[in-house]
Amino acid sequence: MIEPNYPIYITPPCTDSIRQHIRTGELGAIATPAQGNRIDRAWPAWCADNGVFTGAYPGDDEYLRWLARLQPLADRCLFVTAPDVVGNHWETLARSRDMLPRIRELGFPAAFVAQNYMEFDSWHPWDEIDALFIGGSTEWKLSAEAANIASVAASLGIWVHMGRVNSRRRYQYAAAIGCHSVDGTYLTYAPDANLPNVLSWSRETAAQTTLFWI
Repeated sequence: MIEPNYPIYITPPCTDSIRQHIRTGELGAIATPAQGNRIDRAWPAWCADNGVFTGAYPGDDEYLRWLARLQPLADRCLFVTAPDVVGNHWETLARSRDMLPRIRELGFPAAFVAQNYMEFDSWHPWDEIDALFIGGSTEWKLSAEAANIASVAASLGIWVHMGRVNSRRRYQYAAAIGCHSVDGTYLTYAPDANLPNVLSWSRETAAQTTLFWI
């Protein structure tokens, strides 16, 4: 698996320019069952998200069938998210724990979506997951508790990803707490105008030795 020195920005492959930067590895691609985005065999990095946040999760069996069709591309996959419940760790754990090994059985790295209250659980997921997706409410996502969980995961060699990253400030924060990748809707709207901004976030972060933000 690639080990970037800045978070890879992962986005739907919606324009020729974006696809070109995915091909070079400056961006990553994201696919969901509802989007129907095609993943190119030549792209070095992609991930699969379940679509729960947008209300488009197809159910466990259909999700696994969709993933099975993507198995030839599993060697380029950064992670596949198990189904979650937005804002609630306990319900997420109940919903996703049986799905984590099923995702792994298909040959994909399985990601658990961290949600509010995870810090109060005695469950240690590190042997059951390959990636940690920092979700939850905005307040929790930016909390010291979430940052500590991300740090523990990264220290154990687990891929760490943060969702809903749509600004330079949020991108730099994700980098500071050890995230390997991020995603957001920033490039979905006005992609040609916003693409240079996203590329500048990663290039500047890669060049910095210390990050500062107000």
